[in-house]
Amino acid sequence: MITNLLVANRGEIARRVFRTCRALGIATTAVHSDPDAGAPHVREADAAVRLPGAAPADTYLRGDLIVRAALDAGADAVHPGYGFLSEDAGFAQAVLDAGLTWVGPPPAAIAAMGSKTAAKRLMAQAGVPVLDALAEPAEADLPLLVKAAAGGGGRGMRVVRSLAELPGEIEAAKAEAAKAFGSDEVFCERYLPTGRHVEVQLMADAHGTVWAVGDRDCSLQRRHQKVIEEAPAPGIPDAVRTALHAAAVSAARAIGYVGAGTAEFLLAEDGRFHFLEMNTRLQVEHPVTEAVTGLDLVALQLAVAEGEKLPAAPPPTNGCAIEARLYAEDPAHDHRPATGTLHHFELTVPHEEFGGTLRLDSGVENGSTITPHYDAMLAKVIAWAPTRAAAARRLADAVARARLHGPTTNRELLARALRHPAFLEGRLHTGFLAEHAADLTAPDDKGAARAALAAALADAAERRTPLPSGWRNLPSQSQVKRYRAPDGGELEVRYRLTRDGLRADDHPDTELVEHEQEHTPESVTLRHGTIRRTYRVVRYGPDVFVETPDGTTALTVVPRFPDPAAQTEPGALLAPMPGTVIRVAAAVGDTVTAGQPLLFLEAMKMEHRVVAPADGTLVELRATPGRQVELGTLLAVVKPFIVKPFVVKPSVVKPTVVAQEA
Repeated sequence: MITNLLVANRGEIARRVFRTCRALGIATTAVHSDPDAGAPHVREADAAVRLPGAAPADTYLRGDLIVRAALDAGADAVHPGYGFLSEDAGFAQAVLDAGLTWVGPPPAAIAAMGSKTAAKRLMAQAGVPVLDALAEPAEADLPLLVKAAAGGGGRGMRVVRSLAELPGEIEAAKAEAAKAFGSDEVFCERYLPTGRHVEVQLMADAHGTVWAVGDRDCSLQRRHQKVIEEAPAPGIPDAVRTALHAAAVSAARAIGYVGAGTAEFLLAEDGRFHFLEMNTRLQVEHPVTEAVTGLDLVALQLAVAEGEKLPAAPPPTNGCAIEARLYAEDPAHDHRPATGTLHHFELTVPHEEFGGTLRLDSGVENGSTITPHYDAMLAKVIAWAPTRAAAARRLADAVARARLHGPTTNRELLARALRHPAFLEGRLHTGFLAEHAADLTAPDDKGAARAALAAALADAAERRTPLPSGWRNLPSQSQVKRYRAPDGGELEVRYRLTRDGLRADDHPDTELVEHEQEHTPESVTLRHGTIRRTYRVVRYGPDVFVETPDGTTALTVVPRFPDPAAQTEPGALLAPMPGTVIRVAAAVGDTVTAGQPLLFLEAMKMEHRVVAPADGTLVELRATPGRQVELGTLLAVVKPFIVKPFVVKPSVVKPTVVAQEA
């Protein structure tokens, strides 16, 4: 019997496992890197063991340190969570060799699924449909997907649409895979741009029982990583669903699987499906399965690890659950990760008597620092309702109304996706977010302008004195306040303080409401046409967050007198985020073209390209592989070509001499 469980992970999944342990009366032990010393998962555990260092390679990926931590803390079992060492057969064996209980599948099962190429061969032998790897891709096979044979999470994956691009993309995928998984093996398969990513939750015991615990659709992805998942997968014919479940069970039986796992499939438009991989661990999206079945999958993992036998069949599913992953990233700029302080995070949980539930699984809290060392996911928001439409509506509203003050997030993209007609109609595929990117990431210029006005007036109200700043006996020039908008542009607000109070100048479609409610430093009421709306304004230094029921607009005050030291020369490329330089793709003196990748940064488990801003010459390069850089660090300078304008010289018209008759 397990009495003390160490979770070899961090953040949200560690807190999730601890929650079940507390309910079962099991003591808990956490491990933590130095940046995580004050993290919520550390405080919530009964004991915590430091893993010296910051980088995952020095901490959460050090299996030897984690096994030693378990033994030193008196733990008798290890739960790997997801990511890090959760699918490392060597780590699983080391846990067992130390006399500890491993809460996961047998090391041999993990190893069997550790290579996607080997797994495909094994599944084909078991009669599970697979998408064949292509040894020598041809033009007819396009588009292609280059994939890392080891690992997952979208790393080491590249979509290739022409054979000319293939060699370069293979090399890039191999480099990323080697760094992420310790193996540079990659392979190619056909890419189905309109395919759906559908998976089956598995649970198996050591007595021969294997459950297919429903299915999930995980098609809404960015960079081949999931963003929105739901259970059950919508719009699948009963016969196809039954075949999917049977294939998943066959896959589990073929490798002697025990514990929780997931079989992932690519479902084509014609109803045919192909095995992608098996995740030999608990999935990030497991809460949606729990919501529709009433099961606690972590409790089942622990029971199976203790040798208990599962009932003959899992419970049926009920209703629909949808999960949205809230990431610290900027969807409008290629999902660039964001770092900084999370000042405030609050999700209002509605009453359940109206036919739905809302759940928040989070690894952060007010004041948490979002660093570049780990995945950019802040939290998962899960909504359950009797129908899919009701679940989507509840989740979209919860995400939009969440009080979220801190780094840029994908909150707006999530809310828009959940409300998009194509999503509500069930027209899902793995290219959904890219196909609808224009709708999902379009800036709300009018909303941002109104938010800036509210922020400026709240600021003026805070600085108001008996003789207000800016007051004149005679009309004078307007006060000016400038803000940087979410899309990077600047917003200018002009207002004046008169005998009658604050007056906004020349602001389109908006005027102050001067009765019934006083404008304060925290609240401003505006009228847009016939509609009144109250804006809540919260400030943290130069960062301003303006809230309405529709969402929150993040603004940054632009200094009246910019710091001259902050000015950079044209063509200078600054680090868009803290991270590590992993590759350099050009050298000083090279002629480069606009959009050409010059170097690659790794941050938050993702790879990001830094590209040339214009055609020109690379005259300076300060990036070297392995260098840690901070936000705004000068990485390179491209001197643009100077194109002399073509001047049309006026023609010289000689006068025409007309001979006159005498």
